[in-house]
Amino acid sequence: MMLDAITTEALVAIALAGTAGWVFTTWLRVKNGYPLEGSWGQQLKPVTDNEAKRRVTLLTQENAELRAELGSVKDRLANVERIVTDGGYHLSGEIEKLRTDALENRKDEGTA
Repeated sequence: MMLDAITTEALVAIALAGTAGWVFTTWLRVKNGYPLEGSWGQQLKPVTDNEAKRRVTLLTQENAELRAELGSVKDRLANVERIVTDGGYHLSGEIEKLRTDALENRKDEGTA
């Protein structure tokens, strides 16, 4: 008799835990906007309201703006890379290095 009572309590506890888990996961899906599924796996789509449509529109516009800005940054980076790898840029750096070396030599000799 005692074993039957413990087994029944354990089965009830397992059933309650499973039901609570199902309710929690369903709540999380609804909260985060995931589509719900019926008992046979069919999609039960949540109703789309005007606020959700407006958010999608705003996000789409922001995405387009960010893509345009990224394209602009890529173009600017390509120009900077072209300038840095240009031979004249290196030549200017070498000339400045020679000037600073010559100035340091004059300071060492005491003529500068």
